[in-house]
Amino acid sequence: MQSALPANNPSPQSQLFDWRTTRAEASVPTYVYAVVFASFCIVMGLLWDIMWHMSIGRDGLFSEPHLVMYVGALVSGLFSAYQILSLTFQKNHPGRSRSVRFWGIFYGSLGAMYCVWGALAMLTSAPFDDWWHNTYGLDVQILTPPHTILVVGMMMVQFGAMVGVLALQNSPENAANTRQASIIRFLFTLSAGFLLTVLFVLLSENMGRWASHHSSYYVTAAFVFPIFLMAAGRASTLRYPITTITAVYMISLVLPSWILPLFPATPKLGPVMNPITHYQPYFFPLLLIVPGYVLDLLLNRFSGRLKKDTDKRLSDWWIAALVGVVFMVVFLAVQWPFGGFLLESPYARNWFFLGESWSYGDDPNWEYRYKFNPYFNQSTTDFVINFAEAILIAMVSARIGLWWGNWMKRIVR
Repeated sequence: MQSALPANNPSPQSQLFDWRTTRAEASVPTYVYAVVFASFCIVMGLLWDIMWHMSIGRDGLFSEPHLVMYVGALVSGLFSAYQILSLTFQKNHPGRSRSVRFWGIFYGSLGAMYCVWGALAMLTSAPFDDWWHNTYGLDVQILTPPHTILVVGMMMVQFGAMVGVLALQNSPENAANTRQASIIRFLFTLSAGFLLTVLFVLLSENMGRWASHHSSYYVTAAFVFPIFLMAAGRASTLRYPITTITAVYMISLVLPSWILPLFPATPKLGPVMNPITHYQPYFFPLLLIVPGYVLDLLLNRFSGRLKKDTDKRLSDWWIAALVGVVFMVVFLAVQWPFGGFLLESPYARNWFFLGESWSYGDDPNWEYRYKFNPYFNQSTTDFVINFAEAILIAMVSARIGLWWGNWMKRIVR
């Protein structure tokens, strides 16, 4: 008996499979929500750990801040591994055609692979860090060998979260769904903001408020911020992505510093030079949101993001040159006076601006606690020369960021 359906008409079973495939491709996978949540746990655990060291000193393998970071590692690793194993062993999985094959065996999204490797690095660093503390004592700097492995793992997880969201954002199915596209843009903003927060923490030893009137402060900023901000700005489909990402960074950094000091903390490792009774907060964030907003205006006007401005589009080389100058000038204009305010003004010594934050191991009567140390004195000529170098560095950094952003716009797996 011949089928009643025309030869060119798909069967109901085929239509059902196509509908399921389209729906699966157009939805946000659970593992993407999981890895963005994991990125949040990493940031909160890291900031808590720093404030723990400032306030309590002694920690252990299973201290509360470490557990929060381990949760981030486990959530990202387990959910991403499940996604990879599902694609690998379920031959008819609708997502396999949009996955990456590696080692000739496994299938998975690019973001999930980053997250699995990052989670393994984070969990590997934990016993190494515990042994390091037991052998050499309390860390005196952020990037010790075990912390380096930990930071690499954290950033791989966080970048994996960004890549996982970008693969969805760049999918035509998701772009056509307004509600879905809004969720994806929100997840990308969160994941990029969390990674920016960790980047700042790594730079914080060179970018404290006490150094805000020295050229090294701005050279450090020129190396890191333009590359990341331009990459995220180019990759995102938001109208003001850099502004929103820097807003997430500021909120992520400042909220724990507003909340944790409400709880008691007693130093457990000597010498105790500053007898505190509550958690000491971390730094108030850099005002990156101001140059971030200006960079969004530049991208909207000169990169063809807005249809009305396509006739004014510049090449990425010219955009990078413009960004290098504008970012550094605006950053200097806002951060120089704000850094002085945070360090010297009595109006900054409150719970909001965190100006009174001081580790238990530091002398609270140190003469340069509330004023600039002469060590950072610099002649105007030297500052101008070094700041000009910072502008050139920012131009190169911005160009690399645009290249990186162009690559991220092509991620679909």
